[in-house]
Amino acid sequence: MVARYVVSPRGGRRAHRDIGAALRAAGARGGPALIEIAPGRYEEALTVRGDVRLVAARGPGTVEVGLPRSTVLDASGAVLVHGLTLVGREADVVACHAGTLTLEHSCVRAHSGVAVHARPHSTVTLRDTVVTHGRMLFSGGTGLIERCRFTDAADNAIAVLEGARVAVRGSRIEGSRIHGLRVSDAHAEVVGCELTGTGQAALTADARARLVVADCVITDVHGEGIMFTEQSRGSVDGTRVTGARHGIGAASGADPVVRGCVLADCHDTGINVQTDARGRFEDCRVLGSGNVAVFSTRGGAPEVFGGRVSGGNVGIAVTEGARGRFTGVVVEDLTNTALRVFDDSGASFARVRVERCQSGLETRGDGGTTAEVADTVFRDCEMAAVAIGGRSRVTLRNVTAEGGVLGFGVSDEAQLRVTDSRVTAVSGAGAGALGSGRLIARNLAVDGSGALGIYGTGSAYLDVARSEFTDCANAGASFDEEAGGQLVDCAVNGARGVAVVGNGRVETVRLRTSLRVLRHAEKPAGPPQQIINIFNGPVFHGPVRDIQVAWGNEHVTQHQGRAEDDRSTETEGDGSRS
Repeated sequence: MVARYVVSPRGGRRAHRDIGAALRAAGARGGPALIEIAPGRYEEALTVRGDVRLVAARGPGTVEVGLPRSTVLDASGAVLVHGLTLVGREADVVACHAGTLTLEHSCVRAHSGVAVHARPHSTVTLRDTVVTHGRMLFSGGTGLIERCRFTDAADNAIAVLEGARVAVRGSRIEGSRIHGLRVSDAHAEVVGCELTGTGQAALTADARARLVVADCVITDVHGEGIMFTEQSRGSVDGTRVTGARHGIGAASGADPVVRGCVLADCHDTGINVQTDARGRFEDCRVLGSGNVAVFSTRGGAPEVFGGRVSGGNVGIAVTEGARGRFTGVVVEDLTNTALRVFDDSGASFARVRVERCQSGLETRGDGGTTAEVADTVFRDCEMAAVAIGGRSRVTLRNVTAEGGVLGFGVSDEAQLRVTDSRVTAVSGAGAGALGSGRLIARNLAVDGSGALGIYGTGSAYLDVARSEFTDCANAGASFDEEAGGQLVDCAVNGARGVAVVGNGRVETVRLRTSLRVLRHAEKPAGPPQQIINIFNGPVFHGPVRDIQVAWGNEHVTQHQGRAEDDRSTETEGDGSRS
């Protein structure tokens, strides 16, 4: 049977004037106790043992208990607090040493230090409770937080440490100076919560912790929305992050799984994976990132499946020795590059769709910089669909480029392999190589180029076979300066321009065309043509010959050429050199 005790500052029949007196009476009697507390302020430090319920008799907010520099409520046993306001300073306001402690419809104000401390072997539950200024600390033990509010914590609003297991549901965390929740070498689950205005990451996991997040909303935080570090694991599902510096981050060996999330208006990056972290990201949307939507750097290696990158600056960037695999992603409406691979990094892109970006794929770096692109479409890029430089190596298979100025281009000492791919409706050229770049193409189709089908200049090398160039305004193929290579089993179709403009260094084998082939000694005649500027690619001044290029160079020299007026004849032969 539960014994009932009444506390009132005014006293009265069978009433205790302070809570401590009622607790002592309950302890002397033994057994379960219900202590009903009349409205008022009680300057006490309570030690509660056993099966005890402390209840505000007139409802939440009517009873305040506090004593500076003391633990206001020290509990062990089976303790329930309903409707009390507990106020402390310079010490744990509430501490549970063992057993269970439940706070319902209560308020804990910790002007410095810890608001609620759940020690090892304890179980602490908070429901419909407000915690201000201090933090909730779980060092071991278990915990449940439901429908609570944490406001203006001096450091972390909730800390889950040393093997603790805590679930936070339907709660709001705002204005924490450091993190909203930190889990370290422990397990935390955060579901249906709102977090805003934290000084650093709203949710963070470190030291091999496990963090599970679902259906949360995170806004206006100064660090990451969610951060995994130090080999931590976990998952994030159905969560929206808006206005963070970074949406979701992983570093130092962490490996989260992120599904169905929205990362919007992040000031720097939407997804940020670095320092040997991995991570799997499925069906996420990254909207309006200030710098890079998906960033893998310094040994990061994410896998991204599905989802959409829309608006912002750069879409996907892999840099500084990182890796990445990207499948089924849509990248659209960017002011800069859609896909970027730099500096000894490697990436694979499959079934990616890029639309309405300034440029499609850029690569730059030494020979360890690689990209593989398959079953991908670049549509309406303002400049180049693919532009590679340095000594990077790129392979394209079943890739389509529609619109823009340049389809596929290679410069410096880079190498580009193109197989079963198509370029349509570009204003400049379907494909080109310059500098000492190497272009190897098989089954390439270029249709409707506003200038050239394919070109080579500088000391580039082109090996092109079983390819077709149709309705190119100036020439199907054009070679200038020291460019060399071969065209084997290719066709140039259409009724305008010429088939090939040669420089004497490119061998044509079994070329099929009804258009004129200009040999090295022949000069095109006619008026100068419109200059065609290609971003990250060549500058054409003249339709087919005497091409001077500017690629990655601020100093540009252009030479004038003249158009060919003569009618062409069909050419089909072996081993001719143009």
